[in-house]
Parts: sequence; structure tokens; C-alpha cells
Amino acid sequence: MNKCRLPLKVLVLDVLKPHKPSIVEFGAAMCDEKSIESVNITVYAVDEKTESIKMILEGNALDFDRIEELIEKTGAVVHSVDKVILGRISATDQVALKSTTKFSA
Repeated sequence: MNKCRLPLKVLVLDVLKPHKPSIVEFGAAMCDEKSIESVNITVYAVDEKTESIKMILEGNALDFDRIEELIEKTGAVVHSVDKVILGRISATDQVALKSTTKFSA
């Protein structure tokens, strides 16, 4: 088995959180983690005491353990990890490279 560790660039999480903190405060708390460069949060369900959110985190080398710790510190819990992108360049960069690279037949 290959033990090569590529950096975690994008992490999409399904999170259940209490109404407080707000998603703005919650997002700001996530930015306390130095590996996070961008946070995108969408609320997709609300009940009496909680909100279900989809959170997209981006960075050069995200620290999943530290991120999970920060989430739990706010009283929230990770329901699932829905997507990850690992690599030395971003998936967007790879698409750009493919579209500009000429292949000879």
C-alpha cells in the first residue's frame, strides 16, 4: 500500500450545529485554524434546536483533526465527510492544465 500523503486541499462536511453560534460566528471560529484559507457555509435544514449545514473548507494543507476539534468545541458535530480533494495542485488547476496542454497523436 502506498503511504504517500498528499495535502488535503478541499474538505466538504455535513455538520449538525446548535443555532448559536450563528453561521457567521461559526465560520469565523473555523478561520482560527491556520490551515483554512476559505470557508463556505450553507444552511440546508433547521429544526427547533439545531441547523444542518454544508461546509466547504479550502486550504493548502487542511488539518482535519484540528478542524474536527474546532467544530466540536462550538457544540457541533460532523455528520459526514462528503468530499475531499487531495493533491499538490488543486483540481481547478488540473482542469486548466488539461485545457492548455497540447497532445500529439
